[in-house]
Amino acid sequence: MERVFLSRCETYKKDEVYKAVDKIFQLAGGIDKIANKGEKIFLKINLVIKKHPDDAATTHPMIVEAVAKMLVEHGCQVIIGDSPGGPYNERVLKSLYKVCGIEDAAKNAGAKLNFDCSTSDYKTVGGCIIKKLNMIKPPFECDKIITISKLKTHSMALYTGAVKVLFGMIPGIFKAEYHLKMPDIKDFSNLLVDICETVKPYFSIIDGVVGMEGDGPTAGVPKKTGLILASFNPYYLDVAGAYVMGISPKDVPTIQRCIERNLCSGKIEDIEFLGENINDFVIKYKIPNTKSVNFFRGRVPKKVEEFLTYYLSPRPIFDYNICVGCKRCYEVCPPKAIKIENNKPHVNYKSCIRCFCCHELCPKKAVKIHRNRIISRFLK
Repeated sequence: MERVFLSRCETYKKDEVYKAVDKIFQLAGGIDKIANKGEKIFLKINLVIKKHPDDAATTHPMIVEAVAKMLVEHGCQVIIGDSPGGPYNERVLKSLYKVCGIEDAAKNAGAKLNFDCSTSDYKTVGGCIIKKLNMIKPPFECDKIITISKLKTHSMALYTGAVKVLFGMIPGIFKAEYHLKMPDIKDFSNLLVDICETVKPYFSIIDGVVGMEGDGPTAGVPKKTGLILASFNPYYLDVAGAYVMGISPKDVPTIQRCIERNLCSGKIEDIEFLGENINDFVIKYKIPNTKSVNFFRGRVPKKVEEFLTYYLSPRPIFDYNICVGCKRCYEVCPPKAIKIENNKPHVNYKSCIRCFCCHELCPKKAVKIHRNRIISRFLK
């Protein structure tokens, strides 16, 4: 039976967060079980977009500070980093760390920020969907990788946590390439599991003090949950995370792939919870308005399937009253389905693969997700 550690944390006040993180380490068997003195630790966090911590789109800096400081005081060298969507260079990272509060968190903890943007190819371990991945190099030069993800809904993957956060191991613009190659959620979720199996994070933490519901991972709204979750097993940690959000774990694509690959059972009953009663924290999150219409696949001729997918599947639309013409959506669109006319984006839906990168990375929440009225009523 796998163990998941739970620590109540109602706010991001420093004393409360430090106490909650210390409890997580104690439940795990003490900090010696997490890291050895002298080890070099890469703290992989979620910095998907340049947003203030209160927006709940990124790992909160106080959680990062607490984890990093305790590891530093234990005698570890700690490097904090991530690769956001879009350009990946030192200038982008500096701005991201500053706005997201990570610059101060690292300084207060005595940790270092990663500015090394080198990449390398890595053979996947038991790769199901791909045999080689181009990933950022610095984490692999460390003794251990510890992740701190954010408890959020996700417009493409339904849920994002310990496994999905590792998509940040793919360098900036290369994320679009993988989206383009794997527009189908089954293939994409298998890719995420391939990444996790290759990276093999030693310890995984989820910041669920304030999560995000609705059109996550960046355009949703904050949702207070009051909990920090952690485990040595990222797959069962995600089972717990989804359960807390009121989402059936077996509805989450990455968990479905893990079950198929015998990496976890997907059952909450197969987890031993230490620290808190998980049922005290279960709260219904609003899920994204992106339910798939792939139930047509294999049941109708291919041409009919393409017609139904085109007209009935969710699609991104733009609110030009909010759009500031920054062209971010144009830059990150994997199939280049977006064109800029009169400083405003326009989508060619025949080319759109419904990856919702434009929605995820829009800094102004100007991209909405529209679902056909017919299919909306059908799926209720």
